[in-house]
Amino acid sequence: MENSELLTRLLPQVSRSFYLTLRVLPRAIRPQIGLAYLLARTADTIADTEILPVAQRLEALQKLRERLLGQSSAPLDFGGLAQSQGSPAEKLLLEKTGDSLALLQNLSPADLKLVREVLAVITGGQELDLRRFAGAAAGKIIALETAAELDDYTYRVAGCVGGFWTKLCRAHLLPHARLDEEQFLADGIRFGKGLQLVNILRDLPADLKNGRCYLPLEKLGPAKLLPETLLSPANEASFLPLFHEHLDQAEAHLAAGWRYTNTLPFGQFRVRLACAWPVLIGARTTEKLRAAKVVELQQRVKVSRREVRGMLARSTLACWLPPVWRGLYLSPAKAVASGADLA
Repeated sequence: MENSELLTRLLPQVSRSFYLTLRVLPRAIRPQIGLAYLLARTADTIADTEILPVAQRLEALQKLRERLLGQSSAPLDFGGLAQSQGSPAEKLLLEKTGDSLALLQNLSPADLKLVREVLAVITGGQELDLRRFAGAAAGKIIALETAAELDDYTYRVAGCVGGFWTKLCRAHLLPHARLDEEQFLADGIRFGKGLQLVNILRDLPADLKNGRCYLPLEKLGPAKLLPETLLSPANEASFLPLFHEHLDQAEAHLAAGWRYTNTLPFGQFRVRLACAWPVLIGARTTEKLRAAKVVELQQRVKVSRREVRGMLARSTLACWLPPVWRGLYLSPAKAVASGADLA
């Protein structure tokens, strides 16, 4: 596989649903975002290789981080890590790490700076997560301590990506557009945080099985809840209000993401679609999570492929019709009350 094929052949295999967004982006920003995602997925694959000791994964992440930031030119050999992968695509991803890194040389100095900045935050967050949950297991759940830690985590994993995306769009697609720069960047960051918070709430049962609880103890304590019994039907009356409080926050962030989407000029229909799709899918996911009882939450709640295809089709048809477009997303009342002045 040639280096140029990494973004056209390997990326779709490892990018999951994100490739839907990536492929609709304008060519001016698609390679930069695609490469940043490919390298972030490489780091994520290393961090998630649970068959290996935490110390070994941290060492591999540090070596990758040094190469990403241009602090080292030492060759990377992730062959052992690659052999530990159950997915052929992730095995190939690690085997081709050197080729992925070589693609950084194709970026302009300004774009390289942005890619390095966002990957530094992402890899730093992955290292923090590995250290925080070292020793976690199904019978030994480790939880975040505070809401501030949860907010910081959502920023490191996805909020920083919203900032990166915003700066890249501003430089390449919107250099002369009149925008409230501060609000646009803040909404971009909140957009990313909202998507990650939805993922956290949706993946709560799987994380608990792996010994991780992202709902902070400072919230669980007053409700007399323990991570070990969060999803017990006996605790439903105490748990659901707390769960819905976090859904309120996710919806408020998604409302900011919809405002962000509508800040983009209508002529930038490709970027609008790329932003609208995750907002719409995220909003539908929160709707399903809010309607679920604890027994249903014990299984992974998700939006069906049929629903996703419907959202993609409706939004593509509506992108040239402003009144129809604005009706695609009906902001929850609590999100509007948070101060979101939507398009």
